[in-house]
Amino acid sequence: MFTSYLVNAAGELTARGALISLIASMLCGMVIAFLYMFRSDYSKNFVVALVILPALVQVVITVVNGNLGASVAVMGAFSLIRFRSAPGSAKDITSIFFAMAVGLANGMGYVLYSAAVVAVVGVAYFLLSISGFGEMGIKEKHLKVLIPENLDYITVFEDLFEKYLRSFELIRVKTTDLGSIFELNYRITLKDAKQEKEFLDAIRTRNGNLTIICSRPVNRTAEEI
Repeated sequence: MFTSYLVNAAGELTARGALISLIASMLCGMVIAFLYMFRSDYSKNFVVALVILPALVQVVITVVNGNLGASVAVMGAFSLIRFRSAPGSAKDITSIFFAMAVGLANGMGYVLYSAAVVAVVGVAYFLLSISGFGEMGIKEKHLKVLIPENLDYITVFEDLFEKYLRSFELIRVKTTDLGSIFELNYRITLKDAKQEKEFLDAIRTRNGNLTIICSRPVNRTAEEI
């Protein structure tokens, strides 16, 4: 169904086929980069890398296709590369594999196949992003509160938590300033998100206007792979 544009009837690599594959790789990389940027934080360097990566993979696969000696040389060259960057998120890793898969398909000359893959996966990614698939029904947040040492951190906020929170869990207690300050870290779920400011104001009256931080939901399982 899908034919290779790289070689002619004699099985020889053609300049026209190589150019078509290269352009297709760049266009597919652009689509992948736009998908990655959709509703997410990103850096320009990573986005540019996603655009270029399919073309580079395509060139390597085209060069080594059917050439055992070149394949061994390329494998040896790649083995010398050491990646020192921190591991990325699941989305970063998936985008890189997506770009490499498209580059591999174009490197074999299957331009239409790579375009079909980008179209299908792109539509699926877009629909999953705008839908509520995978989202937690109840939003958890991380609450950090500083209290003076004369307060009992076990019971000081008990009535407020029962009033405003659906659930809460004390996950860490830390002393600071030579033990004069307790830092309390909770995992909480509000009954009503609109009452967050009222809840924080109530805590503020108890801890003497010391620092209170209510941050974004905490993932129980690390996203990085």
